[in-house]
Amino acid sequence: MASNGIDLSTAVWRKSTYSNGSGGDCVEVADGLAGIVPVRDSKVPHGPVLTVAAPAWTSFVTALRDGPAPLAS
Repeated sequence: MASNGIDLSTAVWRKSTYSNGSGGDCVEVADGLAGIVPVRDSKVPHGPVLTVAAPAWTSFVTALRDGPAPLAS
C-alpha cells in the first residue's frame, strides 16, 4: 500500500516507450486507477510512489508531446 493509503498491490506498471533499452533511467506508470496516475522509478520498484491527478497527468503528457511553450513577453 502506498503511504497515501492507495492500494497499489495489484497495479500493473509500464515503462515509457521512450525509456532507454538497457532498462535503467525509467519512469513507470500504472494505468487503470480511477482519477489518479501512480508514478515510480523503475530502479526502485518498492520505493516511493508519486500519485498525480489524472487531469494533471494528461496536461503534463500533452505538454511534453507538444514541446516547449513560448515564453510570455
